Amino acid sequence: MDLRLKALSVHLLTATGAILSMLAMLAAVEEKWGLMFSWLVVALIVDGIDGPLARRYDVKKNWPTYDGVMMDMIIDYLTYVFIPAYALFKSGLLDGWEGWLTLLVIVYASVIYFVDTRMKTKDNSFAGFPGCWNMYILVVFAARPHETLILIMTLMLAIAMFTNLKFIHPVRTERWRVLSLPVAIAWIVFAGWAAMVSFDPQSLAHWGLIATSLYLLLAGIAQQLVPQRR
Repeated sequence: MDLRLKALSVHLLTATGAILSMLAMLAAVEEKWGLMFSWLVVALIVDGIDGPLARRYDVKKNWPTYDGVMMDMIIDYLTYVFIPAYALFKSGLLDGWEGWLTLLVIVYASVIYFVDTRMKTKDNSFAGFPGCWNMYILVVFAARPHETLILIMTLMLAIAMFTNLKFIHPVRTERWRVLSLPVAIAWIVFAGWAAMVSFDPQSLAHWGLIATSLYLLLAGIAQQLVPQRR
């Protein structure tokens, strides 16, 4: 296949995230949370695949007509932020002012973070929590912590978006990638499992989710505390 067509195919793959977003939103409106998160997990897989393909086929050079970065950011905001925030608000896990505060903080802080040109570090990690609310809220649905703890964790992550704390990209951050990538794949497996059983509290998937989430959340900070030897 011609390189230009391969580059176009990558753009079209990225664009399927819009369809997955709509399917997830329709499930959310009907409060079918397991189905909603299943679509979001598929969207996360697409998001993990299209980046390496875009770099391999140099989409900026071979199909410059479409802005893949902008397309990716639009879809990421829907799947990482907007739909999960709606789900948390409508789920009943937070009531009254706590639900409203959480909803507004997530969508407002994230849109500011997403346009920050300093979000990427030199080693292709993220400076500040990268707005992966889809992952965080899925774990909240599975673990169902007390609403006060949900509020505190949400506010802490929102603040962390605007710090110099480092958060790894499991595909692009080279340091510890031999561990980070398998952990990210395991997270996807546990997330899909938890969603398919509608977050049954007896499911062992929840423990796997918590363990892998803690690694993905803290690995970058650990790298900051333990500088790499040259």
